[in-house]
Parts: sequence; C-alpha cells; structure tokens
Amino acid sequence: MDIRGRETLESTTRFDPSEVEGRIFAEWLEAGYFHPVAEGTPEENFSVAIPPPNVTGALHMGHALNGSMQDALVRMNRMRGRNALWVLGTDHAGIATQSVVEKTLRAEGVDRHELGREAFVERVWEWKEEYGSRIVEQYKRLGASCDYERERFTLDDGYVKAVYRVFKQLHDKGYIYRDNYMVNWDPGSHSAISDLEVENREVEDTLYSIDYPVEGSDRVLTVATVRPETMLADTAVAVGPGDERYADLVGQHCVLPLVGRRLPIVADEHVDPEFGTGALKITPGHDPNDFEIGRKHGLEEIGVIGPDGRLTEEAGERFAGLTAAEAQEAVVAALREEGVLRAEEPYTHSVPFSHRSGERIEPLISLQWFCRMDELAAPAIEAVESDRVRIAPAQWKRVYLEWMREIRPWCISRQLWWGHRIPVWYCDPCGETFVTEDPADAPERCGSCGGEVRQEEDVLDTWFSSAIWPFATLGWPDDTPELRAFYPTSFLTTAREILFLWVARMIMTGLEFAGDVPFRDVYVHSVIQARDGRRMSKSLGTGIDPLEEIDVHGADALRFGLLAMSSTQDVRFSDAKVQQGRDLSNKLWNASRLILLNAKTGADGPQSHRIGGFEAHRPEDRWILSRMERVIESVTGRLDAYDFAHAATEAYAFFWSELCDWYLEIAKPRLYEGEPEVSANLLWLLERTLALLHPLMPFVTEEIWSYHPSSQGHLAVHRFPVADESLFDAEAEAEVERGIELTRRLRTWRDMVEVPAKSQLSGRADGEQPHEFVGRLARFDFTEDGGDPIAAVGPVKVLASAEIDAAAVAARLEKRRHELRAEVARAEGKLANERFVAKAPPELVDEEKSKLERFRAELEELAE
Repeated sequence: MDIRGRETLESTTRFDPSEVEGRIFAEWLEAGYFHPVAEGTPEENFSVAIPPPNVTGALHMGHALNGSMQDALVRMNRMRGRNALWVLGTDHAGIATQSVVEKTLRAEGVDRHELGREAFVERVWEWKEEYGSRIVEQYKRLGASCDYERERFTLDDGYVKAVYRVFKQLHDKGYIYRDNYMVNWDPGSHSAISDLEVENREVEDTLYSIDYPVEGSDRVLTVATVRPETMLADTAVAVGPGDERYADLVGQHCVLPLVGRRLPIVADEHVDPEFGTGALKITPGHDPNDFEIGRKHGLEEIGVIGPDGRLTEEAGERFAGLTAAEAQEAVVAALREEGVLRAEEPYTHSVPFSHRSGERIEPLISLQWFCRMDELAAPAIEAVESDRVRIAPAQWKRVYLEWMREIRPWCISRQLWWGHRIPVWYCDPCGETFVTEDPADAPERCGSCGGEVRQEEDVLDTWFSSAIWPFATLGWPDDTPELRAFYPTSFLTTAREILFLWVARMIMTGLEFAGDVPFRDVYVHSVIQARDGRRMSKSLGTGIDPLEEIDVHGADALRFGLLAMSSTQDVRFSDAKVQQGRDLSNKLWNASRLILLNAKTGADGPQSHRIGGFEAHRPEDRWILSRMERVIESVTGRLDAYDFAHAATEAYAFFWSELCDWYLEIAKPRLYEGEPEVSANLLWLLERTLALLHPLMPFVTEEIWSYHPSSQGHLAVHRFPVADESLFDAEAEAEVERGIELTRRLRTWRDMVEVPAKSQLSGRADGEQPHEFVGRLARFDFTEDGGDPIAAVGPVKVLASAEIDAAAVAARLEKRRHELRAEVARAEGKLANERFVAKAPPELVDEEKSKLERFRAELEELAE
C-alpha cells in the first residue's frame, strides 16, 4: 500500500458509495471485463439473457431484485474463470411506447392520424433515441455487469430479420393463420392486448335477473347478468346437462326480450346448476366462455359493441351509438317497460381492465392473426417434464405444465403503428395473400391478377418478438460465434406473472428454431411488495424508487437488502434489510481498515500471507480458518441453488459475528504486537471474504481490495474462493466455540447483575481452564485459589470481591428467576393451546418452542 492509500484509509472512517461507485464502474467497463470473447462451448461458458426492460421504463424494484440475482451469478461465474456473458437489451414495448409518444403529441395539439403512419413512427424513433437509454444507464447504477457493447433492441435490423424469419416459417407450416376470434379489446388504445396487460379489479355491479319466455308455453327461463346491454347479442340459453328442472326444455327455444330473436336452449357442462337459476344466457360475441360454448354448439356470433366501445347498428336503432354504460341504462329501462326484469341486487365481482389505458376490457370477436400452439407446446412440455429445463421453486413447474396442457391459440396481432409490422401483403381485387420475411422482397403487384398489393396494417404482439430473445440476441438466424459459444444460456430469473407469456414461449421457439432449450434453469423470484403488503404501484402511491435507495444507502446496500429479503414468493420491502446492507458495507470498510493499517507484510512479516505461507498453531486461528472454509462451501452452494437470501445472511453472519466480533477481538493484541502469523492470517481471511462477498456487494469489496497488499488487478476477475476441506477442523471449532459461549454467558451475567463495565472480576473454573481470551473479553481473572463464590456461571464460580454487592446480586438473580418462571409458564400455556398450534404459522410455533427451550435453560442455570 502506498502512502496515499494509507492516508485514505486512516482518514476515511465510513464507506462513501457516492464517491466510489461511478469511478469503479468506469474502471470495470474500460477493462472490458463484461465483454467476453465468443469462444468455447455453452457448457464451458456461463450466459444469461436479461429480461428486456421496456424502452419506456425506469428501473423499479422488480428490476433491481432480478438484476441483483443475475449479477450475483454472472460475477461468481466470471470469477470462477468461465466466459461469462450477460446479454443486455431493451424491448420496443409496442403499446407502452406508442402511448407515451401519443401523449406527447396530444400536448402539442397533434393527433397521430394527422401525422400519418410513417411520420408517427419517425417521431417514436426520435423519442427512443433521446430517452431509450435511460434504463440501461440505471442498470449501471445498480452495478450490473452486463455486456454493454453487445446491447440489443427488439427493433434493430438484425432482430427484425429474426422476427420475420420466425413468422414466415410458422406461417409456412400452417401454424399462423387469420381468423375471427375472441380477444381482449382495449377501447382506450383501440387494440387487442395480451393477458399481461389486463388487470382484474373488484367492482361492485348490479346483478339483473331477466325472464326469457319459453316459446310456445307459459314458462320462462330466468337468467342473471351484470351486463344487460350484451343481451342484445345473445344467441342461446344454456342449462346443465343433468339439471332435471330444464331437461324437457333442451332442444326447444326461448325468445330474447326487446329483440324477439329465437334462442335455442342447449345443454352444456360449463353451466353451474348452483349459480343463480342454473340458466345461462350465451353471448358468443362478448364473453370468452360463451364464445367457446358457441363454437362447440355452432351458434351465431353477433357483435353489438364496436371497437370504439359504442353500440353498433346490430344493437338496433334504439341503442346504436350509445356507450356501453349508456346502453346499460337504456336496456334496463326497456326491460322494466316490457315487464321482464325480475330482480336487481348488488353484486361484487372481478372485472378485467386495461393496464395501459385504464378502460374496462371489452371481449370482442375480431379479425386477427393467430398462432396455433399445440405442435409447439408438445416438445416444450417434454423439456420441462424431463428437467431439460428445471423450474424452481417446484410449484411453478406444476403451474407451467398445467397451463401448457390447456394451451389455446395465441392472438399475435395488435392494432398499433409502433412495432414489427406484420410481413403480409394483400391483393384486394383477387384476394391473394403474400408472406415474405424480407419486406424488400414484397411484390408491388399481384402475381395472379396484376393488381396493387397493400401491407397488413397491424403489428405483431410485443411478446412475439420477446419469445425469441435468448437466441435472436446472439445473432440467429445467422450462425454466429456468439450463438455457438453461449446458446443455450445457463439461467433465467423472472417474475411469475410472465411464466406463460414469456418463459413458455421462449422454450417453444428455442426448441423449434434454435434446436435446443433456451436455458437450463428458470428461477421464479420473489414479488417485492410495498411496506404495507400492497403491490408496488405509482398510481397507488406505494412505489419505492430503487434509485432513491441507491442515492441514500448505496448500490451494495440495496443489492444486499433485496437478496436478503427474497426468501419467499411474496415479501414486503424491508428498510431494515437495506440498512443491514449499509451497516455491512461500513463494517467491511472499518474492519478492513483495522487489518490493512496494522498487518505486517513484506520485510516486517511473512513474504507470503496466502495459506501455506504460515502454520496455524493456535486453536483460534485453526477455528477461524475452518469456519471460513465452511462458510465458503455453504454460501457457494446456496448461490448455485439460487438460495440468495440464505447466501446473503450466512455471509453476513460469518463476517459480522465470527470474523469481526470474535476473531478480530481475540487476535487484536497479537495484531498490534506485529505478530507475523496473525497478520498473514487476517490478510488471507480478508482476501477470501472480499472475494466471497463480491458477487453480492461488488463496489465496497472492489474498493477495499484496491488497498490489499495482494491486489493485482480488479477483484471482479479475481479467483472465486473454493472451500479447502483440509482446513476443516471440528476439534478447534468445538474448543473455541465453548470459549465463545462461556464469554457470552459471563458477559450476560455481568449485565444482568449490573457490574460496572470496567470492573475486573475474579472467578474459579471447575475442570479445564478457560481459554485466555475468555478472561480478557469477559473481564475476568481466573484463579485456582479458594474464596467464597457468590454465583455460578456454567463451569465458572464467581468469587466475592469489592466490585460486587453480594446481596444486590442475589436479589437481581431472584428477580430474573421470577421473570423466567413467568415466561416459561406463558410459553407452556401457549403451546398447550391446541388452537394456537393448529392455526398459527409453523414458523411462529417453532419460534415459541425455541423461546421455551431458552427460558428453561437459563432458569436451570440460575437455579444451580
């Protein structure tokens, strides 16, 4: 360490993330550590494709958690010497990006239709160039070691080529087709949208019961609906196949009120006889379930609500042109006039809304492009069943397989201008259709009739292009070095809500086009909730900005906190965990200062401080070396198993408690005296600790490493520690841990009887004499002389002295015994309560049992 480095360590008592993070990240980028050479095989290398954030997006807590997990694995494998690639890129995010730019245009008083398609798309590209790199820069703030030189975008030229190749080949196989089918229609964006962009909200509606007269009789079938305006499109009434109340009516007809249309009465197992009257109005044009029933029974599909959310001419002159809400009022009024409105009652139910526009979703039958999924799904099911793709936690494997076995056609077209325009051309005069994977090859005129051709106006669903992300980002369909070296990728971590929309589709396309699964492991990470347990949302005011957390606590603190709190599938954001990460950064900094400023190296100590350069003779040295290696083994195993929470907390516990609170305190006199062995030991321990923690907390560990006498190059490419089992020493661990436990008990006893902190007490040990550090750290002088004991703490008899008021000690001990008896009685009573044991969460019951054991043990000790 040079003089400037020593001066910096001596003067800086707290780690300052704001001074360090930008400087160190620039060093990593300049060194090119994140840009691996495309060589070797996927089995030798390690690669991850980042779930591409929307180009409109800003870093949110889900990105921060996902990024921290990916970066931990990428950094660890890079330090293991593997060629580690973290593919970076952004998604063009069709609806989201178009909405942002349309909002900007509206503020200027311009409508996109006034601009025209070409000019509007140009404006979107301008917006992307100005704002599209924001989230990439924010990933750098997190410390993400992505390959920023290979950044991809789902609308860059090479990616578009891959998207159109996939479309053309699926179309040629007959998997892609055009049809009228039920879609989620968003009246706000005037487009079909995916299930991911639909959010269900609890809504209080009115449930209307309406009498439908049975043709040729006095009977009526009473149906219930919350949307009476859609009855104008009814084409049947369905009853349960085994419902005896209506068995004689199946095959007959009833009459649709207000309209007079004859409706067949059909039997269908979809009907729940216990719900309402057991009779269900069937509206194939405006309800997904009714649509399926209608197709099964060959029913007419009538649409009375248009793409603008207003009723069409099909609804009749009386209702045409009304909004859905206006039409509902008008239909209810008309039903009252006709005398067929039997009942009205409040009804709370879940209703789909567009996440983008906020409008209520209208299920509509629309002419769209679809992809048949059955043939693609079969190999993707087998890949997960056989664990070629491993999904963890295990529950998500079951969910994936259940969904895949019931997969339905995928609507892949969107009524937008921003995105991959569908590569289909039509000849209107003769009806010919042309598909090409290169728009430059599209014909100007029809080859059959010579008529002019026009391109499809719709674009592809954003998820269509995202589905090929793992291999398209590596250069497919070309045979690139990157594709050969890094596909299949090694790992994917993702949110559970896109398991079907993205993960399943990547597996299907990877097998179909790239010839192998896209990744070996899928880890479905935790959902980070707001502090109060609600979902994080700007609109709800429950969002927590990760960049603000980084500004206050530093990136390492946020990364550690998120990993430490990610132990279950739903976790509340914990400020305490982030603060724990900040505290750990400072503890690392100050403990390292103590070691680096006092350890003797070079001429003043051993020439080599690495293991093998010294002999560890003392039990405390053998103990800490053994514990270090066991923690390396455990933390590494946790990371390899994607158990990030326990990896973080175990590393924290070792460094904070065993290394700092105990070993450093035990070894300080030897360190200050300049003993070479302890200097070498501490420098070696520090090196391994920094390397072990670097994937979790890269900035503070890299900064400390720069002052270490062994520092040659960056820690980012330092060898990741591998546990040395030859240093495991159960005997030393047992011996030193007995001493630590005795020290704890003596300190606890001193606090309990309120002995002044600086007072030195006397004690006599029965049997084996305590280790030297016990007396020093507990402030006890051990003697073999006689004397009157006033208390027993384990094997130690505390002797009377002027420092202790024996009567006061006895009183305090009795008070503590009384408190413990009460606690034991309380815990025993709670655990004897069968309702508590049966209904309380298992972890709460276990915690109560653990408390009871501790109380009983302490009471037994005090009784002695």
